[in-house]
Amino acid sequence: MERAYPFLTAQWRNLVMFNYEVNPALLIDRVPSGTTLDFFQGKTYVSLVGFQFLESRILGAPIPFHRDFEEINLRFYVRCASGAELRTGVVFICEVVPRAFVGGMARLLYREPYTIAPIRSEVRALGGAPPAVTYEWEARGRWNRLSADAMGPGAPPAAGSLDEFLTVRHRGYNGQPRSDTLEYRVEHPPWTLWRASRSSVEAELESLCGAELGRELTRPACVILAEGSPVTIYWRTRLS
Repeated sequence: MERAYPFLTAQWRNLVMFNYEVNPALLIDRVPSGTTLDFFQGKTYVSLVGFQFLESRILGAPIPFHRDFEEINLRFYVRCASGAELRTGVVFICEVVPRAFVGGMARLLYREPYTIAPIRSEVRALGGAPPAVTYEWEARGRWNRLSADAMGPGAPPAAGSLDEFLTVRHRGYNGQPRSDTLEYRVEHPPWTLWRASRSSVEAELESLCGAELGRELTRPACVILAEGSPVTIYWRTRLS
């Protein structure tokens, strides 16, 4: 039986996800040992995500000046067989936060590929109306920007849908060449989702993932906005 030790609790709120179909050959060298690429209807996806990381606590205690901040990340999707259980998770290519303590702790304890950069956001998500969000981060001397407006009523992801594939993920995996793989559990309820009525990316994405993969991230297959929820991240383990 898996033993769970909560490490971090927070609120992940007002997410926007730009989801791109990519050639799986561009990801294969990034797949941690013990996991395999996950596909939806034969297609491989990379997601560019912006969100608010709020009310953060580590081991139950708030960290002064580090409770609320934004994050930008680039991620792809894997699965891992554990006995009779098939676990689905994510691998982060790059994560950007504005707080050095947060990035340093995540790199040290979880091998997360964090970088530190200024981030700013503008969010309209009041009274149950469809949200509108903008996230910006600085890289290579310029501001990069994600923005999207939601449309229609929000709803949880339908079973078997692409939305479910992209947002219902309860594991994170990190591996390095000639090293073992770390696995950690992420717990949150299904999110209320919207599709975007308007969206744009004005960013040099090569700064997050290199030129070869960055050239693939030109036109998203879909853009999703999510209300978000409380989240618990558990202590990491090593894949056997």
